[in-house]
Order: sequence, then structure tokens, then C-alpha cells
Amino acid sequence: MPLALAVWLILICYLALFFWGSAEARRAAGQPVWLFAHARGRDRLAAMGFRLGFLLALVGPVVASSTALPTGLQVAGVALAALGMAVAFGAQMAMGASWRVGLRAGEEGPLVTTGPFRISRNPTFLGQFLLLAGVLLASPSVLTLAGLALFAASASVQIRSEERLLRARHGGAYDRWARQVPRWIGLRREERT
Repeated sequence: MPLALAVWLILICYLALFFWGSAEARRAAGQPVWLFAHARGRDRLAAMGFRLGFLLALVGPVVASSTALPTGLQVAGVALAALGMAVAFGAQMAMGASWRVGLRAGEEGPLVTTGPFRISRNPTFLGQFLLLAGVLLASPSVLTLAGLALFAASASVQIRSEERLLRARHGGAYDRWARQVPRWIGLRREERT
């Protein structure tokens, strides 16, 4: 139970940082950054999926009876959750005024290709995935597994929608970056000429 509590506290801490960082981005951008209210179709489902995925990960360790994994795996889960929190929050802050929660045509910020965006086009989602995978390892249950799966499906939908909008807004600059930097994670690829 102490490891489940530790990972739960990491998740709570991340959510507090996420909301604080979003408020800071709103101030920096001078406009709302919460755009999920404008989502339609699959993007609306993804918005609901993110919320439900994090909710399941949050309540899973509290209300579900966990199937105990070996202590070493649970410790690895806590470490993975902490790493995920750091990656996700660091990437969010690296976006500065470009940070958005959701998407809406015409409200994209400047294209961010520096910092963690040199090795992943989606480091925030990558960090959030690692965080929720850590929650699952430290406190395995049907709820934490469902939360991770729902998050992954929602992120996949959201990423593809963001790619379409960013390509429309930034054109060749986005295409060059997308050819060099993987969607999830990897070494920077040199552009072929």
C-alpha cells in the first residue's frame, strides 16, 4: 500500500502542476488555452477519454483492490510515474504560450521545435503515458489498466488532429520538423536531400 500511495501522490502532484502550468500559459498567451469545449466528433471523444483515463488512474489505487506485483516492479512503477511527471510537465512548460489543452483551428501557437521537442513531437503525451504506466505498475488494477488504455487511445486521436492543424498552420516548417522528429520518441533523423 505505501507504493500505491506514493504513486497516487505523484499523480496528484502532476495534476496540480498541469493546471498551474495551464493557467501560466493562459497568462503568457493572453487567451484561453482550454479548447476542449470546441471539440467535435472524435476530438470530443478524445477529450472525454483523457478526463476519464486520468480519473480512472486517480481512483484506481484508492477504490480497487490491487493485484500485487513483485515489490521491484512496483518500485519501478513509482520511478516511471515520477519520470513521466517530470517529462510531461517539463514539455508543457517548454511550450510556453503555445500550450493548448485541445485544439481549434486558428488558435495554435507558434511551432515549438526546441528542448524536448527535438526528440519527440509529443513529449507531453509521452510523459503522461509514462506516468499512467507507472501508476499501473505500482498499483495494478482493472481501473488503472483501463485508464492507461483510454489515455493511449485518446492521445492517438488527439495527435492526429493536432498534426492536421499544425500542418495547415505552419506548412513546410511543420513538415520538415515531422520528417526529422518522431511522433513519440527517437533520435533526430537527418533530412534527406
